[in-house]
Amino acid sequence: MRVETITTVLDLVGVFINGLLGGSVARRRELDLFGYVVIGVVSGLGGGLIRDVLLQHGPPLALTNPLYIPIALAGAGVAFLLKFTERDWNRLFYVLDAIALCVWAVAGAQRTLAVGLGWLPAILLGTTTAVGGGATRDLLVQRVPAVFGGNGLYASVAALVAALQVICSALGAPTVVGTSVGVVVGTALRLVAYRRGWELPGGLEWEARDVIGKAVHPPLRRNRRRGRRRDGDD
Repeated sequence: MRVETITTVLDLVGVFINGLLGGSVARRRELDLFGYVVIGVVSGLGGGLIRDVLLQHGPPLALTNPLYIPIALAGAGVAFLLKFTERDWNRLFYVLDAIALCVWAVAGAQRTLAVGLGWLPAILLGTTTAVGGGATRDLLVQRVPAVFGGNGLYASVAALVAALQVICSALGAPTVVGTSVGVVVGTALRLVAYRRGWELPGGLEWEARDVIGKAVHPPLRRNRRRGRRRDGDD
């Protein structure tokens, strides 16, 4: 199977899952049908649109491939037709979100490498593809995007998955191998991080003036000066 075909399939899987997640968010916010459409499409296509615009390698795939928009709408439509209980939501949302996050990180890294860019842009755009749609969706419903923390490891998992894809590609492994490794490892890590509450550290509690004061006047020098004064007194 060609790399382009694998990347497109992964992209479409992510589009459907994120369209479903966007529709589920619209249901929880009690939006109308138009709200489902907007949130579902933004959630499903946002990350890929941002990636393709940054790559500047022709029009975004979401606008040229006739499958992208209907699949995003199909995901939102499932959420419109089916109501999930809170328990089902908590189980289903995080599993689907973890899978979509990893699938899009892989697809974004693959597409970036395919246009001839290096490993660092591939990791950056793989991460952007994974979190862009969800972040835009969260902003539309006026909540802090999950990418900014408080939701277990999120963007860091996407960056890891994109890096795994880049490493496998550099080693000459088949695309399917890098894709499988990235999705399996990333999904497992994301779910474990959510269940155990793993998060990246926030801001430290050090007082700036204390740190700057110690840097300008180290305690060791003060002690030496005091010692010299005592020796001179004797």
